[in-house]
Amino acid sequence: MIWRMADAAILATPAAQREARWRVVWRNAFPFLALGAIWETVARAGVFPPRLFPTLETIAAAFWRLTLNGILPHHALDTMVRLGAGFALAAIAGVAIGIAMGRSRTAEDIFLPLVSIGAPIPGLAYAPLFLLWFGLGNTSAVLLVGFVSAFPVVFNTWTGVKAVKEIWVRSAQAMGADNRRLFRYVILPGALPYILTGLRLGLAQAWRILVGVEMLAAVPWGLGWMIFGAREFLNMDVMLAGVAVIAIIGLALEKLVFQRLENFTVVRWGMMA
Repeated sequence: MIWRMADAAILATPAAQREARWRVVWRNAFPFLALGAIWETVARAGVFPPRLFPTLETIAAAFWRLTLNGILPHHALDTMVRLGAGFALAAIAGVAIGIAMGRSRTAEDIFLPLVSIGAPIPGLAYAPLFLLWFGLGNTSAVLLVGFVSAFPVVFNTWTGVKAVKEIWVRSAQAMGADNRRLFRYVILPGALPYILTGLRLGLAQAWRILVGVEMLAAVPWGLGWMIFGAREFLNMDVMLAGVAVIAIIGLALEKLVFQRLENFTVVRWGMMA
């Protein structure tokens, strides 16, 4: 016990805390540094033509140039608006349907065959239908993103509700919990780790379909539109700058939204380490 208290006191010192923070930073940065080193080595070795495999310096220069003249922020903002609107639809509808499937056998019998049939179909296969139904522009792009990215949210929410331990439910009912309290204090917290996983997968699905549909829907701005447009002129530096922005936004959403939500809920409740 004394040794543990001494170790805790050592770890609580400012020097130890700084060292721990640097260790976390290094652990997170190492994969990117290793990937960057491999990329730069291949680019400078001339394995591919420089036009098709630019160096990191060329990509960074394109990124900086497009940012300064406002083109890249404009594309990123338009894409984020479409992503946010479509993903919000997917999150609301997906969680609601998944909870209904998990709590009602009738809802499960109705929705499960439909979701099982629709989920394996590639998102771009739905694009012509949505473009014909809703026309070119933002409406079809947002609705398609919401439709396609809802499938993993539905599946994971349904799985999470079904995975809630029966002993938790019976214990709550034995203590007099009604259906509202049972859902609020047992079902929803128990299924939340699965719901968060479904939202993460749904967001990744939303990115994939949005980048493709931005070109098909003939929207004037967007990262997908920029990437496909740069492909026509073999501007690999512009394409990779757009890909880098997508990666940065995805990492920011993971760290600033999902991880904080996870820490505030399931980690604080002791359901995840």
